[in-house]
Amino acid sequence: MKAKNMVKLSFYSRSVNEGFARGALAAFLAQADPTVPELTDVKTAVSEAVTNCIVHAYPQGVGLVHLSVALYDEGLVRITVADKGVGIPDVEKAMQPMFTTGNPEERAGLGFAVMQSFMDKVRVTSAPGKGTRVVMSKRLASRG
Repeated sequence: MKAKNMVKLSFYSRSVNEGFARGALAAFLAQADPTVPELTDVKTAVSEAVTNCIVHAYPQGVGLVHLSVALYDEGLVRITVADKGVGIPDVEKAMQPMFTTGNPEERAGLGFAVMQSFMDKVRVTSAPGKGTRVVMSKRLASRG
């Protein structure tokens, strides 16, 4: 399936860039004329994925976060958030609600659960020392 339009961005894993990622996503998705709830859902899922990169991928410093967004026919949007950080040793365990490798006083461990609740499909692949890739998709309601 060939995308109708797409964008790729890379930015440092700094907390200030989480807002940038949401804003850039919203600007790009405007062409698909999503509803406000759809846009909010997608922005929330991307926010969680980018925050995971910022908090977990590069614990010893700053690295790159890669965001790509593609629009397909019939309102399908596919979003990829990837890093080349420390990776996740057990993706299945990491995707369980309340699981966190961060400080439990500061982190709820709900990032993947939030992504899954707002998107139609979420796929996570990771390898220790090689990074993590989150691919999310959602079909936006037809407005035409």
